[in-house]
Amino acid sequence: MIIADRIEKSYGQNKVLSDLSFLIEPGEFVSITGPSGAGKTTLISSIIGEIKPDSGSLWVHNFNVPMLKEKELFALREIVGVVFQDFKLLERMTVFENIAFALQILGFSKAEIEEKVVDILKIVGLEKQRNQFPHEISGGEKQRVSIARALIKSPSILIADEATGNLDPQNAMELAKLFLKINEMGTTVILSTHDKDIVNFAGKRVLRLEDGRLKFDLRNTGYEGL
Repeated sequence: MIIADRIEKSYGQNKVLSDLSFLIEPGEFVSITGPSGAGKTTLISSIIGEIKPDSGSLWVHNFNVPMLKEKELFALREIVGVVFQDFKLLERMTVFENIAFALQILGFSKAEIEEKVVDILKIVGLEKQRNQFPHEISGGEKQRVSIARALIKSPSILIADEATGNLDPQNAMELAKLFLKINEMGTTVILSTHDKDIVNFAGKRVLRLEDGRLKFDLRNTGYEGL
């Protein structure tokens, strides 16, 4: 569960988030939309603890995010996986190694890592690419690796911040299908996007931001004004 209550965030005289409140229940699929500068990325950064709101409260499960200390943020990020627009893959590692890296740091055995990574590769459809390097695969495949890496620690929440922004329409739509599949498996999915075709295809709840404010909160049935 995510509860935002009257969040405010400014940079100098520029108010980025203003009196923002909403609740996201476990297992929901929510698209956060709005034009550039609407506050989408600032909101995402607040949820994962990268920035602190100036005022208001923000809870993710039992974490009071703005009050977390640096060490406590690691616990938050165990339950929140994040996918970014620019992939952030390690170029000298294979697809398998990019996904396995987080588990290696946590001290999982080789057998456990093999089992977990193979399972994730099946979910994202990259079994055949496991030994390839990032420069050898397509943009859509790179984003699937990013998604697999975010899922490897079995987070209860997956956040995608403009994850389809660098992809062509076909690959973007394939990723939308993957996010829906992940949501159907029980993971809460939050998709930040300005692509109305993706939002309408998902057919789920929409939070629309404009000038840092919540313009509307809609159970989407094909809204054309995104």
